[in-house]
Amino acid sequence: MAFRRSSLLLRRAIGGSRTAAVYSSYSSLLRDSFNYSDCRRWFSSSESESKVTAAGYHVSNGPSYMRGAVFWEPKKPLTFEDFEMPRPKANEVLIKTKACGVCHSDLHVIKGELPFASPCVVGHEITGEVVEHGPLTDSKIIERFQVGSQVVGAFIMPCGSCFFCSKGQDDLCESFFAYNRAKGTLYDGETRLFLRGSGKPVYMYSMGGLAEFCVVPAHGLTVLPNSLPYTESAILGCAVFTAYGAMAHAAQVHPGDAIAVIGIGGVGSSCLQIARAFGASEIIAVDVQDEKLQKAKTFGATHAINARKEDAVAKIKEITGGRGVDVAGSLRKTTNIFTMRTKCAGWRKAVMIGLTLSGAKGEVDINHLVRRQIKVIGSYGGRARQDLPKLIKLAERGIFNLEAAVSRKCKFEEAGQAYKDLDEGSIVGRAVVEIM
Repeated sequence: MAFRRSSLLLRRAIGGSRTAAVYSSYSSLLRDSFNYSDCRRWFSSSESESKVTAAGYHVSNGPSYMRGAVFWEPKKPLTFEDFEMPRPKANEVLIKTKACGVCHSDLHVIKGELPFASPCVVGHEITGEVVEHGPLTDSKIIERFQVGSQVVGAFIMPCGSCFFCSKGQDDLCESFFAYNRAKGTLYDGETRLFLRGSGKPVYMYSMGGLAEFCVVPAHGLTVLPNSLPYTESAILGCAVFTAYGAMAHAAQVHPGDAIAVIGIGGVGSSCLQIARAFGASEIIAVDVQDEKLQKAKTFGATHAINARKEDAVAKIKEITGGRGVDVAGSLRKTTNIFTMRTKCAGWRKAVMIGLTLSGAKGEVDINHLVRRQIKVIGSYGGRARQDLPKLIKLAERGIFNLEAAVSRKCKFEEAGQAYKDLDEGSIVGRAVVEIM
């Protein structure tokens, strides 16, 4: 009888706040009521049940389910589905999503150009409000990300404990690539998303940000100050985050450097702003749309080149007095662009930023690389724990102009159309979906 009474109390407690503190408050009662082998058997059974279904979970005094935008198969429209409320686990945070950026990486998945587990919820740069912490979450995480805190989430969500994370190289997190990018899950090998009613699992592209709630590993979050808006700040988690990683870690831009950025979309325009913040003296924007090139000048570009109308390599050589740029960064990744990038780099680095079609290859003149000592470097993104707080400061001080970087805001129901417009090249800068 005592066992059943204490077990019931524990179940109710965990069903509410489900924190380590609640468990601790009942531990002495449990010790007096039954032995630890019984306790372990109960927890083992409970854990097993949670793997089978996510039904029955409720945010305290909140809704019992949510909506999310689901990608089912390539070239098919996103559909809005009802989900059971996601359940965060240890050192994870449940976020009430406020805004989510519209990125080309999601578009690659939607078009089938980038293989990913399906069905899945796309969207990977978010802002939102902390709703709940997973059970047994570290007290320092709970203290830092208190319920009600405003946060921004990075698309590379470091586990914090793998070989690379222990060295501070969050952008190479082994768990992120082995589980999220390879399987569409979080780092226990399981998704947090289940369709309402059927319980069918749905995979997560990063945190699966195009949903009313999402679960994020805590190391991928940073507190968003009240001085910064939810909507525009969403792009800090990918567009700005990716640009910073490319300019700070891969290119290592120094004051006085000459920079060429090829492809002026959401990430490319962010590269211009970051290069300006780092003191680059010549910032050359290259694209095929005059509208984007005109906007590039507001982001810090000192020169703009339309590659459809003139020879971009020859023009860059002319601008730089024949020596080429110190860093050529490209967001467009065709074979011709790859070659252009290496030719533009006079003496230093050609940086490949972001993703392209799966299996795409580029050609390069090896003798040119050898004679000019050119380094060809890949850059996927920034380092969440180090870089997100820095980006917050750049935005707070107006060094990075978030408002200018976001060119369109749309409603949750318009997310599918936003990706169509992105595919057609009609979005100048970055679009953001406002969710709640």
